[in-house]
Amino acid sequence: MSKGVNYYVEAGKRAMQWHAEYQLKMKKCKFDTIAVHGIYSMQEALDFNQGSIIEPMYMASSQAYRDSDEMEAALSYQIPTWCYSRIANPSMYYLEGVLAMLETYGSDITATCCATASGMAAIQSACDPFLTVDPKNPDAKMNFVATCQVYGGTFQQFAIRKDQEKNIEWRKVINSANIEEWESLIDKNTRFLYGEMPSNPGQAFFDLEKVIAVAHKHGIPLIIDNTVGSPALLRPLVWGADIVIQSVTKSLTTSGFGIAGAVIAKNNLSHLRIENDELKANFGFYIKALPNRDNGPNISPMNAILTLNDIRTLRSKMDLMSRNTMKVAEFLSKHKHIEKVDYLGLENHPLHQLAKKYLVLVDSEYDDLYNEKVNRYGHLMSFRVKGGAQAARDVFDGLQRIWRATDLGRIKSVATIPAISTHSQQGEEGRKIADIPANLIRLCVGAEHADDIIADLDQALGVLDGKKIISTSPEYSAAGASSARLRY
Repeated sequence: MSKGVNYYVEAGKRAMQWHAEYQLKMKKCKFDTIAVHGIYSMQEALDFNQGSIIEPMYMASSQAYRDSDEMEAALSYQIPTWCYSRIANPSMYYLEGVLAMLETYGSDITATCCATASGMAAIQSACDPFLTVDPKNPDAKMNFVATCQVYGGTFQQFAIRKDQEKNIEWRKVINSANIEEWESLIDKNTRFLYGEMPSNPGQAFFDLEKVIAVAHKHGIPLIIDNTVGSPALLRPLVWGADIVIQSVTKSLTTSGFGIAGAVIAKNNLSHLRIENDELKANFGFYIKALPNRDNGPNISPMNAILTLNDIRTLRSKMDLMSRNTMKVAEFLSKHKHIEKVDYLGLENHPLHQLAKKYLVLVDSEYDDLYNEKVNRYGHLMSFRVKGGAQAARDVFDGLQRIWRATDLGRIKSVATIPAISTHSQQGEEGRKIADIPANLIRLCVGAEHADDIIADLDQALGVLDGKKIISTSPEYSAAGASSARLRY
């Protein structure tokens, strides 16, 4: 006998109400407690997951339904459902819930998260819904305003995929600390403002509150890439931003096991001038249920759980890696072979005081180690080697403890030369406006002892004094080929 669609709708409402009340209780907990427990409850574990203390990994592509009525209610989005893992999945839900709570920690803001397969997918998911043709002015050329000091992949998505291929103009902010420059680029066809802070690799930074005011004055959203700082140091939504991007692969997933991205957006974006009520009411759910349902960029259950497990110790890791980075930056700033160190934590950095306003270790005032609010400036820094591009390569090649890779936010220290790796495709002119010279090395300091990282940098810099570096790499010879890792 049919129960009727309304039976399931009412049951779904009761379930949603229970989960909403549980999440309100969790929001009252401290940051570390939320990171550890997320939105996974003991009742859910006992009732549905065999008592599993850790969130289960739902390695299933789809969800079954009791009857046609439940299926109809679910596929019309009238009740909570995950239906198909391209759209949603319980493992994804656990990750999305904790990210939304961490990004809004310390406030009464409600937000929704949509987890994606990568940070680049998150950027596309956040930006593209605003880049639709205006039916009232279909011939207008759309534009968006974004800082030019961004990750190389972001630069390519904006410059090639949007500007060049789709004729959507990217208006570049050269000096993001100049608020007048932001405003001068906005017109009636501007769809959003976008900024990365601190930027990768150059540590660009801006007054978030002032840029928010500019965006909202014009009725457009401000989208912030918070990958480097993470919610442990900076929560742009709490300051007033509309949407946050996370390349979850980085600071949030320090182990390096998972690839993931996330869009976390405030609910009720009623101040935006865009005529799309569903989008404004719940942007995170909107992109998950509609554009991402059709385009398919969402995260896999495996990566969701791997990421979730890394997030549990986020605050303590960001504290440790930030303190390590400060020590390394101070060492390099005094070294005879270093031309310049870019790290917001250094007092002589021109944006230090501005960064000090925003980059604060969450809950440090409740930590017995500090008992007051303390600033932390993250794990990413860069330095410029005297002597030009070849000198930088020589130092880079001399590293033995620090890994040479195009990665960041790892528990292990990692370095790269952006001009020949992460930012190579944007060309010489693109690197020039983003201030990424050929002698710049990007360094992301991990959780090793700072003294050991400093020692590795010191010996690598010694090559510029003519000191010989003793290689620890295997020789790629015919005799050693069986044991060597073949790369090509």
